[in-house]
Amino acid sequence: MSRTRLNEEQIANALADLPQWTRTGEAITRTAETASFPTAVKVVDAVAEQAEALDHHPDIDIRWRTLTFLLTTHSAHGLTSLDITLAHLIDRALDDAA
Repeated sequence: MSRTRLNEEQIANALADLPQWTRTGEAITRTAETASFPTAVKVVDAVAEQAEALDHHPDIDIRWRTLTFLLTTHSAHGLTSLDITLAHLIDRALDDAA
């Protein structure tokens, strides 16, 4: 996966496959509610393992059972394929927890 910044067309195409994600400037975000606080923590733990494997770490906000993820590649000053890959992995972790 590349840390090269995506162009607008690439971002639009990628977000078409990520309907739960919203673009906010040079980042994408997703908020999801889990069944319980322990479930939210399990999702964060699963995402942390994937993020470590990619060496790409999201901003995560935990509020009881609500999680908000923000993805951007700071070194590229915008979105890269790493953000898109991690967004898909976050979606999978949330689906697995449901």
